Amino acid sequence: MAHVHVILNQKGGVGKSTLAVNLAAVTADVLGAGAADAERPPVVAVSIDPQGSAVWWSERVGEGLPFDFVQAHNDLPGLAALSRIPSAQHVFVDTPGWLDLAEDSGADPLGKGAAADALRAVLSNATDVIVPIEPEPLGFQPTQRTVERVVKPRGLPFRVVINNWDPRDGKADLEQTRAFVEAQGWPLARTVVRHYKLHTRASADGLVVTQYGANRVALQAREDFFRLALEVGLAAIPKPARSRTRKKAAEKNTPKKKVKA
Repeated sequence: MAHVHVILNQKGGVGKSTLAVNLAAVTADVLGAGAADAERPPVVAVSIDPQGSAVWWSERVGEGLPFDFVQAHNDLPGLAALSRIPSAQHVFVDTPGWLDLAEDSGADPLGKGAAADALRAVLSNATDVIVPIEPEPLGFQPTQRTVERVVKPRGLPFRVVINNWDPRDGKADLEQTRAFVEAQGWPLARTVVRHYKLHTRASADGLVVTQYGANRVALQAREDFFRLALEVGLAAIPKPARSRTRKKAAEKNTPKKKVKA
């Protein structure tokens, strides 16, 4: 069974596509994607954003894409079975922002329509949720609605990630955002994904984070995603189950110790 990681926030423009694509890239890198003996990549990125920004990005990367990519916003049966994708160990799902049309607290805040149905299908078999938030107060309320009305009622493990922080702006907004998340009692990733022009240019240049050049800025930009992936345990390789036949053979060939009387 694959681990399904959903990148989710009601607010658009918080970097969901960038997180989904680059976390998939670094996880595939750690798991050895591209090895000569690998039949299929162990990582899959899935987009349910009808705008298809991640589709355009993946097409720009082309054959160098180190993971499988699927645009599946209109494939509800497939979305409900993401954890059963053959050979996949990790699946990253890029989701769209949405309008909170259901004001009644008892109603489903995802609302109605094709996008809402796709979100529900994905969340029905999610392993966990990664909630990106940018260090600005305008994103606080949508993030709160996402966590309190969508994620927590479903009992899904989640982690908030501060994304796209520009160190040149100082630490005031960063600390305010941290204080907001901690005041809600939400789990917060220690890794902060910093703003780099490399990230904003990557889709147009046809690159994922593991393909950036070998210079200081590129190394720092990659570091954030590797640290985040390791922090949330995405690169952990599940131990393969030993078949009963292999287990018996191993027991047969293992010499037994003699017990002294």
